[in-house]
Amino acid sequence: MAKADRIAEHKNIADNRQARHNYHILEHWEAGIALTGGEVKSLRAGQAQLKDSYGLVRDGQALLLNCHISPYKNAGYATHEPDRTRRLLLHKAEIERIEGKTREKGLTLIPMRLYWKTGKVKCELALAKGKQLYDKRETERQREADRSARQALKERSRR
Repeated sequence: MAKADRIAEHKNIADNRQARHNYHILEHWEAGIALTGGEVKSLRAGQAQLKDSYGLVRDGQALLLNCHISPYKNAGYATHEPDRTRRLLLHKAEIERIEGKTREKGLTLIPMRLYWKTGKVKCELALAKGKQLYDKRETERQREADRSARQALKERSRR
C-alpha cells in the first residue's frame, strides 16, 4: 500500500502546517496520546491546535507540550486544562531512540498532525532540525519553480 493511500485512510484532526516551513524533517514516528474523555470529544469536534507544540522526553516518558485542545463545552464540572502536558504512548525502545536523537545539537521533536486511526487518536511525531532564513527562501524559490513548470506543462498539453 502506498504512503498516500495509508494517509488517506486516516481522518485528520489537526495539522502543524508551519512545521515543514520552519524545519527540515528527518524521521517520523506514530504515537498514541493519553487523553481524558472531554479531550476526545473536543477532538471529535476538531478543536485542536498544534502550532506551538513540541515533544520532549523526560524521566523515560515522551511528553507533548503546548498542544491546545479546547475544553468540551458540554463537559460540566469535568473540564480539562487546554494546554496541559500530555503523555505520548510509545515503545520503550522508540523513546530511548528519540531521547538519544534529541540530545544532538539542533534537533527537536515536533508533532506534525493529529488523526484518528481505528477509533484512537494518534500523533505523527517528527525529528526535525530548524531551518535558517536562507533555507526557507530556497524552499520557497524551489516551490515557485515547480509550480511554474507544472503550469507550463499544463499549458503545453492544452495545445
